[in-house]
Amino acid sequence: MLYVDIPSREEFSRLADVRSDACISIYLETSPLRQKLDASKIQLGNLIKEALDQVAEKGLDKRRLALLEEELYSVLEDEGFWDLHARSLAILATPDSIKTYRLANELPNQLEVSERFYLKPLLRALTFPHSAYILALSENQTRLIEFFADVPPVEVAVPNMPSHKRDAMGDAALNDHHHGAVHHKVRLAQYTRKIDHALRPLFASHDYPLILASTEPLASIYRSTNSLPNLTDETLFSNAEHLGASELVTLVRPLMEKYYQAQLKALKSRFETRAGERRVTQDLSDAARAATFGAIDLLLINIDSSVNGTIDNDGVITFSGNSNEASYGIIDEIAKRAMATGARVLAVRSEDLPAGADLHAILRYPL
Repeated sequence: MLYVDIPSREEFSRLADVRSDACISIYLETSPLRQKLDASKIQLGNLIKEALDQVAEKGLDKRRLALLEEELYSVLEDEGFWDLHARSLAILATPDSIKTYRLANELPNQLEVSERFYLKPLLRALTFPHSAYILALSENQTRLIEFFADVPPVEVAVPNMPSHKRDAMGDAALNDHHHGAVHHKVRLAQYTRKIDHALRPLFASHDYPLILASTEPLASIYRSTNSLPNLTDETLFSNAEHLGASELVTLVRPLMEKYYQAQLKALKSRFETRAGERRVTQDLSDAARAATFGAIDLLLINIDSSVNGTIDNDGVITFSGNSNEASYGIIDEIAKRAMATGARVLAVRSEDLPAGADLHAILRYPL
């Protein structure tokens, strides 16, 4: 199983606001298989040494350097920390604090040293989650199953979630057969409401898709009582209690692909509509000003693009030919400013954007 702990969007915004005399951003290839982590630890040791060399060359105070070294090596030398991992590890450190995030995305080894964190790879992890859940639902059995791209699925224990209808209704469920179909549906709605209530805390801090596997009328009743925006439109209509977790995942994977393709198709259609209203831009300067003044509604940024420079308080860009302490990734800064004003921000591959675009934005009002 993968052990993933990506930040919420609120936490991402707080990370984007961090400024320090030394911000170290390390992205490290890892593996859910413990026997493969020794290579990751060796690579991390090399990246830590390189990071410390860079900040020393920039003249970081020796006491601050010692604090930073202590923070970084506290991760490398923590044996318990290396027991559980996913496909990538993000380490964001200053001399005063350190944060780690285990990610399902396969990210290449990377080191960035600046006065702020490099967060674009982390934003990718927030965009299209590599994890999804299946709610396998019948009157006799309720299971929540988590799965990733190529790792065996695992059943998740959800506090206070009824394991079957009788568990939700108690003795009252025993007498349902003495009443009509309408009464039975009322009982099922009570059952599904309790399931929905139990799932809310789990889905409160992330956007992982939830796919329903059930039969009628229970599937429709669950949808009528559902309050989770994570629930996908597609349903696997099957008697889930007779299927194991791996069988369910096999049947659900085509639905996941439809889900992601539908999202991208809907975005493309939305951009086409807004373009006719002069509410679309791919221009970095226009996007920087729009993000600064809260004018961006939806922003797609190119995960593969890197443009250095600065953006002032009026949203004016000064481009820089190379990365140094006086400049930073301006696409990251546009994303941060847009997110801070309530925009939806997605990090996508270049093929999901118009040719040659570093970003693609829908504005709240015309240019």
